Formats: sequence, C-alpha cells, structure tokens
Amino acid sequence: MSAMKTPLQAFADTVQKRGKAVAMIQPLGGGRLREYNWLDIQDEALRVASYLRGLNLPEKTNIALMSKNCAEWIIADIGIWMAGHISVPLYPTLTSTSVRQILEHSGAPVLFVGKLDVWDEAQAGVPDGIHCVAFSLAPDDARSRFPVWEDIISQSQPLSDPADPAAESVATIIYTSGTTGMPKGVMHGFGNFALVGTKLVDVYNLQSSDRMISYLPLSHIAERAAVELALIYVGHEIHFAESLDTFADDIKRARPTLFFAVPRIWTKFYQKVGDAMPAAKLRRLLRIPILNRVVKKKILSAMGLADCRIALSGAAALSPEVIEWFKRLDFEILEVYGMTENMAWSHTTRSGDQRVGWVGLPNDGVECRIGDGGEILVRSPGNMLGYYKEQAQTDEAFVDGGWLRTGDVGELDSQGRLRITGRVKEIFKTEKGKYVAPAPIENRLVSFPGVEQACVMGPGLPQPIALLNLSAEESARLEKVGREAYSESLGELLTRVNKELDAHERLQCLVVVPEIWSVENGMLTPTLKMKRNELEKLYADRVPEWARGRGVIWG
Repeated sequence: MSAMKTPLQAFADTVQKRGKAVAMIQPLGGGRLREYNWLDIQDEALRVASYLRGLNLPEKTNIALMSKNCAEWIIADIGIWMAGHISVPLYPTLTSTSVRQILEHSGAPVLFVGKLDVWDEAQAGVPDGIHCVAFSLAPDDARSRFPVWEDIISQSQPLSDPADPAAESVATIIYTSGTTGMPKGVMHGFGNFALVGTKLVDVYNLQSSDRMISYLPLSHIAERAAVELALIYVGHEIHFAESLDTFADDIKRARPTLFFAVPRIWTKFYQKVGDAMPAAKLRRLLRIPILNRVVKKKILSAMGLADCRIALSGAAALSPEVIEWFKRLDFEILEVYGMTENMAWSHTTRSGDQRVGWVGLPNDGVECRIGDGGEILVRSPGNMLGYYKEQAQTDEAFVDGGWLRTGDVGELDSQGRLRITGRVKEIFKTEKGKYVAPAPIENRLVSFPGVEQACVMGPGLPQPIALLNLSAEESARLEKVGREAYSESLGELLTRVNKELDAHERLQCLVVVPEIWSVENGMLTPTLKMKRNELEKLYADRVPEWARGRGVIWG
C-alpha cells in the first residue's frame, strides 16, 4: 500500500510529467471547445481548494457534487480532496426526493451545481442553508443565484498547502443507484483508489497517448474508475460529450482508443447499423475478400470506433448476438464485472480468452468464490470501507473476514471464469415450484431491434411472461407503418428464445407496454437499470390477464 501513490500524489506526478499536454477537451456549445492542459487543471483545482478552505468547514467535511460529466466535475473533485474534504457525487438525473435523501443523509453543507437538465426538479430537494456553487455550464437560474465558478477561479489564490490524505482516509461516498429503495452511501478510501488506479493501468496497458470519451455518469463508480482514475494515473486525453443529441458527433471527434459502454449503447450501435444495412447484406459483403476490410472500417468509422483498441462492456450482460456481430467486424468487446461496493474492481475478460456469456477472470488481487445459494462472493483490493452511517448494513455486506456479498448469483468454470446468472433477490418461483432467473432471458430479448428494455415476470404464474418497452424511435415508426409486420417479427423472436430455454422458463407471451420506463417516472435507476419492484407494482393488476394470453400482446 505504502509504495502506491494516492490519487493526489499521482496527480502531482502526472502534472509534473505532462505539464502543458492536453488532458481534457470540453465542448462549450455551438461547436466551441476548450482544451485544458495539466497545469490548467492543477491551477483551477488549487483555487477551488482555497475557496473551500475559506469557508472554514470542519476537516473531512462531505462536499456534494451534482452535474453531468464535464471538466469542472473532475477539477472540483480534485479540489475537494486538496482542501482536505470528502466528495459526495449525486447522479445528474435524480428527483428532488432522492436529492434530499442523499444531501440530508450525507450532511453535506456545500453543493457544486453543474451541467443539468433537471435542475428545476432537483433544486426542490436541496435543503435550506446549503451553500451552492455554480459551474460555468450550470443552468442560468443557478448561475444567477449562487457564486459562480469563474469568479472563484479568478478571485481565489491557489492553495499553498494542499492536503495529503492518508490511505485509510475516506476519499468519497458514492450513493448506490437504489434499485430497491433508499440509496446506501458506499465509502471508498484513498487507499482503495491507489490500488485500483495503479492496477488498472497494468491490466489494460494504458498509455498517455490513449483517448477516451466521458459520457456515462461520473457519479457512477465505473466511469469514476475508468475515466477519472485512469486520467490521473496515466495522463491521457479525455473528451467530454456535449449532449445526447450530439453524442454521435462527439465520439467521432474523440476517436477513442479506449471505450467503455453499457449494453444499451452497444445494442444501439448494432441496431442502427442493422437499420442502415440488413444483416444478410452485411454477411454477403463480408464474404467478398476485396470488400471485407473496407466494409468493416467504414462501419467502425461511422461509429467513431475505428481507432478503438480496448472495448469494454459492463453493468449488465451483453447479448451474445451483439458480441458475435461485432466479432464479425474484427472488433472484440470484453465484458467486465464489478459493483460500487468493490470500486468495479472484480472481473475482466482477457483479450483472446473470451467465453461469451461469461465475465472473465478475477482482476489482479481479486479472489472469487461461490457462497450459499449460489451467491458470488468477492474479496477485492477495491472493497469498500463500509456504508456511511450504516454499520449494521456494512456487517451484513461481508462474510468470513472480508468477502463481499455481491447479491449476484453465478458459477465458475474450470478456468476460473465467472458467469452471472441473476440476482439473489430477482430469482422467482413459478406456480409449478420451479425457479426462474429473469436476467438471462431479458438479455436475449433486448438485442431485438426497437426493444429498449425487457422485464420478465412470473412469481406464482404457470409460465413467465415478458414485458417489452420499445424505443421512442420504434414507437414513432410503428405509428406510421402499423404494427402487423413488427408483431409478426416479435412472434418469431418469442419462438426462437423459447427454443433456447428450459421448459419451465419458456415465456407464455411477450407484452408490449405503452408506458415509457424512465428515470423521471421512477421505473429506472440513474444508471438505467430497471426497478423491478416498481414495475411489478405498476403492472400488478394487468399481469394475471396477460398471463392467460399467448404470443404477442399489445398492452
């Protein structure tokens, strides 16, 4: 531990080595970009730290941070550490209720407000008396009422004595996305960050010449590790996405050499190419030697991924169909596994050693075993210090001296690779007394064109059923052309999926529901995972009727 540098020590080293090299590229709107070099980042972080010191807060105060990804997010995080405090990131899509829960539970007296689409909703959850600071890209309402970033940078002198926190000190409290209720505050120390930051450089052979695009929430542990920690420990280049609407152009601008995405993103790439070029035509073109390489490069370039040397997928299982499709383009997507409680440092698929449907081998320093009921237990150098203010829940999270209970069910193969088969709390029993894990079935459904989300239900039913949520684009298309052809295709999907399942798992029907499942209406977490219990409550009255039907039902 002592030989490893904490994030602030690694940051100081990287500033010394990289100096005026470009570190972050921030879109400002209207096609304008701002480049930050390492000296810029250090200067602004020290000025933010000086401002925070000037507030005369107690040592190790929790400082909250709510913004979409931007350069100032990372600078503020470093500044919070330099001032001797603890950062508490909030997802930029939280409702006022969730904002209030986290701010009150963490006791944060200061909140950085940044680039947000939901500030009108979120601000209703900010308790009275909290000192707010507005980023340069914050909503106009926030900038008109709070101290603004530019003034803080121009009026504060750089802090002359930045903190050098010990490895065992808490660096951050990350509140889980809350699929089942009140989010829990996961505490990670500077030592955890040091271990994971150092190890991920070696595992992925990261280079200062690499480029990444940051677009998944920095408030989530995977992006925090993959983007912020990698940036600090390697000194490569980070491009920020401007918005959802500009994402396709943003990724082409960044031309990432490293790209991390959740299954939903990979599936959208797959579906969009499929819309432009039917699978049968693509297969024909790839069989022609003279066209093969040209077609592959053209498709990957259209995605912005022609330079990508490491492609990762995490947060949920990626459809084998999507993995195999990318393989035909000589593009290897490696599935990874981790969770907030172990700083996402758990398992990685090694290049050339992929077993589709499995998430690879334990990362350096990680041990894995299967516990009672098939639960995956992990002992990782990234394991949390505990849940903030929740000792009983912390004790419950660990067994046998440091083994983290993941809540996931899985199995290990003879090589030690891990396969996740479901969540402990999601597995249900049908009327026939047979257990069904919904996640693998849902994974088969969501790669189908137009399907945004799938939720398999079935407790107490003769057979499970699956509810489908279509994308806004697909719903709009069907309004114009009608449902008949698409409904027929869904029927073929149902037949195909059922052939791959055991008899007790086979789906009675597919139900296309009209409601949109979103973060805003509480059906999805900020990381776009389904809140299964909320969906079950929403459809409780209709499920029995649907379960008596067959084939494809339009709800």
